[in-house]
Amino acid sequence: MNFPEELKYTKDHEWVRIENGIATIGITEFAQRELGDIVYVEVETVGETISAGEVFGTVEAVKTVSDLFMPVEGEIIEFNEELESSPELVNDSPYKDGWMIKVKLSGDLPEDLLTAAEYSELVGA
Repeated sequence: MNFPEELKYTKDHEWVRIENGIATIGITEFAQRELGDIVYVEVETVGETISAGEVFGTVEAVKTVSDLFMPVEGEIIEFNEELESSPELVNDSPYKDGWMIKVKLSGDLPEDLLTAAEYSELVGA
C-alpha cells in the first residue's frame, strides 16, 4: 500500500497535507480499500470551524456509511466538488484527485498525527 511520506495520518484513516496554513484532507488508500467502492461523499460543513476529532462529513460505500473525522482544527473553506459527480476518485486517486476538503488551520497541529511509517505499522501494511 502507498502512504506518501510528506503526509500526516490519523488513527481514523484520514490523511493531511499542509501547505501555507491550509490543510488538504482525504482518506487513506487503506480506508478506501476497506470501504470498497465509494458511491457518495457528503460534506455539509463548509464555512464552519470544526475541532480536531469532530465529524466533518460522511463517505458512503456500497455496503456501509462511515463518518469522516477532522484531523486538525480549522475552518472548512472548500469541498472537492468533483466528488459529487465522481465519488470513485476517492478509490482511484485517494491522495491526489480524491481529496475531500481544504481547511484554514486555526490551531496547532494535534500531537497524535502519525508519520507514514507509524500509520503503516498501525494498519499492518
